[in-house]
Amino acid sequence: MAGHIQDRWYKTTTTDGKTTRIKTDRHGTGLRYRARYVGPDGTEKSKSFRDGQKRLAESWLAQIEADMTRGQYVDPRAGRITFRQYAEKWLKAQGSEPSWVASMESQLTLHAFPHIGSRPLGSFQPEHVREWVATLEQRGIPGTYARTIYSNVRAVLSAAVDDAYLNRNPCSVRSVKQPIVERKRVEPWSAERVFAVQAGMPDRYQAMVDLGAGCGMRQSEILGVTVDAFDFETNTLHVVQQLKLSRNKPVFAPPKGGKPRDVPLPGPVADAIKAHMKQYRPVEIMLPWRRADAPKVTKNLVFSALMGNHVWRTSLNEGAWKPALVAAGVIPEPETPEDGYDAAREHGMHALRHFYASALLDGGENIKAVSEYLGHSDPAMTLRVYAHLMPSSQERTRKAIATAYHRAPIEG
Repeated sequence: MAGHIQDRWYKTTTTDGKTTRIKTDRHGTGLRYRARYVGPDGTEKSKSFRDGQKRLAESWLAQIEADMTRGQYVDPRAGRITFRQYAEKWLKAQGSEPSWVASMESQLTLHAFPHIGSRPLGSFQPEHVREWVATLEQRGIPGTYARTIYSNVRAVLSAAVDDAYLNRNPCSVRSVKQPIVERKRVEPWSAERVFAVQAGMPDRYQAMVDLGAGCGMRQSEILGVTVDAFDFETNTLHVVQQLKLSRNKPVFAPPKGGKPRDVPLPGPVADAIKAHMKQYRPVEIMLPWRRADAPKVTKNLVFSALMGNHVWRTSLNEGAWKPALVAAGVIPEPETPEDGYDAAREHGMHALRHFYASALLDGGENIKAVSEYLGHSDPAMTLRVYAHLMPSSQERTRKAIATAYHRAPIEG
């Protein structure tokens, strides 16, 4: 057994070769047994037990020894740090992507710390995670957002295991289920709707619709697209950066996932961009690269605001995109200016990417190419989102089986 059990109420003395036990000054007061052992770091650890709990103390020491043997030992003092204390410490070390850190910090502060932030890491059990997930559902947190929050908590607990604050992640057991996501099928816009929304946009922003619907670019990539991204000789669009916020400050950054890509540049889109740059001269904008505190770089942006600055996402959405949705009959017009526009998450500029994907799939493009052009992490993700937009697959199945039946010999 690792360590030993000290009886604080008695001490052993030896006189003339005879061993006797005598009461100590602490006899009858305080916790009687102290289980002591030396941890892997070379320092002594201990835990005290009441009178009558010697077997419990021995069992505790045996468990410590077993954990050490299996490599699952956790310093009891380390387990006393709270989830919030550890999460905040861990977040400070995640400096590679400031916007991601800020987003994760905000989600944990709003939805995790109030419920499990004060719980010591060493006391975490699967039931605590199950109860917290149930709380998210009761509060009506949307499934996709709730799953993101859950993933963040799981990541923190996994790091705590790596750092020996926990011997296992309570999220890893079978009884803990991540929040349920009710996946809605993507319903792509028709071409008529795309062009109706485009017609409702201010002239200086109409070519944005061409890049979204004709090249599958994300809104942040459109806002950050530069003149040299267009190769009109090879009809190729190089998607190499985006304009995003890092701790509420604009920065240039690589595309989502840090994955640059080349996209075919259709003739009508190329013509629209050329006409736009002829009417609205590109503007040089100087912003930090990736981090708000990083050195600044200068980019020649294709799209600019009225006063010559870069286009802010919120201003574009409220001042141009939603009015265009109203003009196209996608969302209702506010009854009064004070009411504001309806929430239209499913009708954001991302709808243009859905149109792009559906047009390619309907035209017979393979899923791997569509995934590459969209900048997805892998084709499986693209297939999960857009598989139902491959109308020819069912028809091909019907024809294949019908053909097989017709070729079968007729008995009789």
